Amino acid sequence: MMSAPHGYHGRFLEIDVGKCSFAWREISSDTLRQYLGGVGLGTYLLNRLQDGCVDPLSPESILAFVFSPLVGSALTTSAKFAVVSKSPQTNRINDSLSSSRFAIAGKRTGADAIVLRGQSDQPIIVSIDDSSVQFLPAAAYWGMECSEAERRIRDDMPASDAQVAVIGPAGENLVKYATISNDGRHAGRGGHGAVMGSKNVKALVVRGQKCVTWAQPAQLNKLAKELSAKSFGPATAKYRELGTAANLLVFNRLAMLPTRNFQQGQLESASSLAPETLEKTLRKTRKSCAACTIGCEHLYEGKQGESPVRIEYESLFALGANCGINDPQVVLNACRRCDALGLDTISTGGTIAFAMECAAEGLLPSEESLTFGDGEGLLRLIEQIGRRQGIGHRLADGSKQMAQQLGPKAEEMTAEIKGLEMPGYEPRGLTAMAVGLAVAARGADHNRSGAYEADFAGDVAQGDFKSAVQAVIDSEDRAAVMDSLILCKFIRGVLDDFYDDTATLLQAVTGWDIDRAELRDVARRIVHERRQFNVRAGWTPLEDTLPTKMFQQPVGIHEAIDRKAFSEAVGEYNFRRQSES
Repeated sequence: MMSAPHGYHGRFLEIDVGKCSFAWREISSDTLRQYLGGVGLGTYLLNRLQDGCVDPLSPESILAFVFSPLVGSALTTSAKFAVVSKSPQTNRINDSLSSSRFAIAGKRTGADAIVLRGQSDQPIIVSIDDSSVQFLPAAAYWGMECSEAERRIRDDMPASDAQVAVIGPAGENLVKYATISNDGRHAGRGGHGAVMGSKNVKALVVRGQKCVTWAQPAQLNKLAKELSAKSFGPATAKYRELGTAANLLVFNRLAMLPTRNFQQGQLESASSLAPETLEKTLRKTRKSCAACTIGCEHLYEGKQGESPVRIEYESLFALGANCGINDPQVVLNACRRCDALGLDTISTGGTIAFAMECAAEGLLPSEESLTFGDGEGLLRLIEQIGRRQGIGHRLADGSKQMAQQLGPKAEEMTAEIKGLEMPGYEPRGLTAMAVGLAVAARGADHNRSGAYEADFAGDVAQGDFKSAVQAVIDSEDRAAVMDSLILCKFIRGVLDDFYDDTATLLQAVTGWDIDRAELRDVARRIVHERRQFNVRAGWTPLEDTLPTKMFQQPVGIHEAIDRKAFSEAVGEYNFRRQSES
């Protein structure tokens, strides 16, 4: 076996769950340097191990858990991993990030990535311990909700330090936006949980003792201390104090809180959902992800006997404002049930909000008495979606597929891009973000393009879409590096010079003489490879657009988007990206 660079094992583990077989595959040093890890390495593997036209829920599809060179180091926020597959919701590339001790334990198995393929004929657990793989029966855990399954499986494992990633009932029932859960965190968007469920894999269990080496340990420790100290500064203060939910009142004040399926930009009594209000009436605790000094996770306790629930801005938007609901107890319960069933909160809320608008327009059977603001209806539908019961069976495929069944009028009501429901950013008020959402390879995506930063910084004039193109490209490139190293997005604000600082971290880990110019090349390569997978899967430029209502309806103080100007900007973006390749 060739020697691996510092920070890497130089190999990935390929497991066929149908044949109960596995093999170790080498990854060259050149490949690792060109794709880093995380999303980048996962994209590389997906492009080479799976045909773009493969059905994501077929045995031929792959599901990759991918680590990075920084995992296991003292660098704050580095205990993250990526999950990469073709999405059953969009039929395009899908990659999600998650933070927990699973990342550290997974890398200590001796693998830079773990790839699942095939389909078991019965529910199983795939257990990896150092270099050995076991295929264990999972019938006893099938049907369990996420946290219970994870706890029971961990308790039943002989090693107390085993880490577990599980699917809930939503993944088992192939809900197309089902998540993979680990330690209360989720690889959420695009349906990785359904891909795992299609393989009849209830859980992936990892542990090991195989550690990597660092090229410059003393320098790495010095950099880690400096980064940790910076992470306590003002750039991350709002995340420590209120979490991501701090954005809710700001967006509502600016008429950019998507409400009632993106028909409005403000929710009446939105303050009832704000963390500033919740912490006055509910007991709150703060937690950090593994190897993180920021501590952005805010858990609120419910009624006696109810588990604490983690609150994020996107969940409050999707299950609250977007469904016209401002009752905090309903929204907290909705978040709790999505986590338990293994459902992505953004797509769950977006799909239910779409159904509520359809019901208002008479497009659903009369017995489905859905209305905006109906808290009981929201909670009922979440249960039905997770178990594919009643109308939940149709909603479980997402708003785009349901709209195609209901007809052209319904298709004009959807708030999705490439089949992925919109996050809580109002494109009619955020010019750069509008372009970034439309062109994102994953679909409606606020994590692979932080173009809203250019909007809030005033770098892009409202409605000047062509001027936003460069900002979108720059934000995508930075995200490609962050998501491949992998570091938390919340750290980006404390870096003095993004490419110089990340190159310095990578030098200390790997010993490579990598610089900002090479990292920029790496970023462009990863973005290009993600686009190439989509081309192989059938992508056309017509997909790079916004929901119809964005071009037809103003919202609050924000005008409808000029379709011609917007299309020209998207064309300019695609031309520039193609020129880079």
